[in-house]
Amino acid sequence: MKQFPAVPDVEEAPDSLLAGGHLWLQESVDGALLRFQLRDSGMLRFGDRDRTFDAGEIPPPYRHAVRHVRENVDRSALRDAVDDVASVVCFGVATHQHAVDYDWDRTPSFLGHDVWFADDERFLPPDAVEKLYSGIGLRPVNAFRKEVRAVDFDPDAYGIPASEWYDGPAAGVVVRNKRGVRAAISNPEVRTPDEPDALDASAVDLARAYATDRRFERVADGLAASGRPVTADALFERVFETVVREEHRRLFVEGRDLDVSAFRSELASLTQRFVADRD
Repeated sequence: MKQFPAVPDVEEAPDSLLAGGHLWLQESVDGALLRFQLRDSGMLRFGDRDRTFDAGEIPPPYRHAVRHVRENVDRSALRDAVDDVASVVCFGVATHQHAVDYDWDRTPSFLGHDVWFADDERFLPPDAVEKLYSGIGLRPVNAFRKEVRAVDFDPDAYGIPASEWYDGPAAGVVVRNKRGVRAAISNPEVRTPDEPDALDASAVDLARAYATDRRFERVADGLAASGRPVTADALFERVFETVVREEHRRLFVEGRDLDVSAFRSELASLTQRFVADRD
């Protein structure tokens, strides 16, 4: 699969970005890059910035986003939208916690921001990207402004807007034109907070701290609302994905090698207890 190019800071962007044409100003969403490709077989292939994942070995931080794409993407619509679906790679953000605690209930697990066409060796322009993601059942990343005249845009005078996904400022802005040139304006006020006590707890303690009854209830309500059975297995996997998504910074803090097996074992016990108490 095509790898996504690095996005430079706006000070280091090519002169062509602001030389002419029109710009889109999109929210830079705090998370991790996730790419996927629909294969001729109908299977979806996923990867992060550097790796391609085996189907049964999705790393824990990406499982919520992979599930979201698998359950929501309209494969037929994607095939109808392009000539050769296997030549297309979709890029977006897996929205798990880093520096920002988004409103997770309304923040999609995946937000699409780019589409690569291998046959033409090009990225789609932002208006076409937005249309394609909306047409295949996924949310495109939100734009703060569209069709801004490049010659009128001064990045030094541009103030970072409020985020679409929580009550606070955006982590930054991606400035892009229709020829595939991009640059980032970072928000220095959005930084990963220090977690001085984050390394003290064991995997078992972390599971007990974060797999709360409130989270179990929220996940159970979500399953029921979507028409899915609220089984112990379904609760277990989705609560695991939810905790890893919403507490990623604390679980995978630098310096900790989280014992995922012990974490999941304790979570399984908590799930059985929750289900027994609920019956």
